[in-house]
Amino acid sequence: MKTLPTRRDFLAMGLALPVAGIPASQSLVQLKSVSRSPSPALELRYRTLGKTGLKLTSVGFGCMITSDASVIERAADMGINYFDTARSYQSGNNERMVGAALKRKRKEVYLSTKTHAETQQAALEHLETSLRELGTDYLDIWYLHGKERPEEVNDGLLEAQRIAKQQGKIRFSGLSTHEPQRVYPWVAKNHAVDVVLTPYNFTTGETLDPLIETASQAGLGVVAMKVMAGGFRRKKPDDPIYPKLKREGAMLAMLKWVLKNPRVDTTIPSMTDMDQLEENFRAMSEPFKPADEGVLAKQMEFLKPLYCRMCGKCEGTCARGLPVAAILRYLSYADGYGQFALGREKFQELPAEMAAARCSECESCTVTCPYGVQVASRVHRAQELFA
Repeated sequence: MKTLPTRRDFLAMGLALPVAGIPASQSLVQLKSVSRSPSPALELRYRTLGKTGLKLTSVGFGCMITSDASVIERAADMGINYFDTARSYQSGNNERMVGAALKRKRKEVYLSTKTHAETQQAALEHLETSLRELGTDYLDIWYLHGKERPEEVNDGLLEAQRIAKQQGKIRFSGLSTHEPQRVYPWVAKNHAVDVVLTPYNFTTGETLDPLIETASQAGLGVVAMKVMAGGFRRKKPDDPIYPKLKREGAMLAMLKWVLKNPRVDTTIPSMTDMDQLEENFRAMSEPFKPADEGVLAKQMEFLKPLYCRMCGKCEGTCARGLPVAAILRYLSYADGYGQFALGREKFQELPAEMAAARCSECESCTVTCPYGVQVASRVHRAQELFA
């Protein structure tokens, strides 16, 4: 992999990278590598976020599992201009770290965070805490986080976003969900928010492409998360499945696949180190090619028994009433992203009878995944891991 210039190189070269609000006519900047060996130009590419008018780099930065502030600082120096966090990430510490890392760049980047609050008062209290921890007096986007059904987006939460806009504490309102098939048609029809944050990757296109089209046509900004189909690249070299997970070019191909959809305005892949940052940065410059299709076909075979496509077809089919898709998502936090504490926290938020259920107590599984996920073994693993 060719390396990008270091921060020192950028400063020495005097590069003036684009800032928030750059005109569309200046939406492409080439960054020349200063390495001794020849290297192709790397490009910053921008897309407009729905009707907001914000021009974001097509690759943003999902900060959820980042613990090294220098990676965030370097991303901003390289020109990535959208950074996403949440009040709940790393027990609140993520916002604090992100705010410190972006302090000198705040006016040059777009910043979003999220609240899990269920009431107007709680949401506004979360907002004040987020602003304080991030060290800013406004957010560019403030998401209602993890709303899986329209009824969860109550009038009080929408009023909290309206009040925050009126007070100048947020510029645009957002909604994140892992169940876009339920939520997006309602949002598009009711014009409740400005931006939607959706899971989207090469395994979910068949299901989610029409929904993203609907959201985009309604003028909503579309931000894609879960772009790496489970984040499995965090596995280490001593793991026996590492060679499969690090199949040459697989992660880069996944991000390029998402970016080839013009309805996706930006993406928030997780980045924990400089290698991941550099690889993700490359995705803005490199087109999706036939060779990438072959790489993803092989990766799909590996992911088939592991990764939930979030199609919703298993809902209501578990004899014990378990929310299968949600449990599989919690497991991916631990297995894919290395976030055991987050996965366990979400699992333990399940109703007591669901958290106590064990797949081993059933003679046979009533859930059949149309995509081949080994539901019984995966849910059983989550129960053993988190209970």
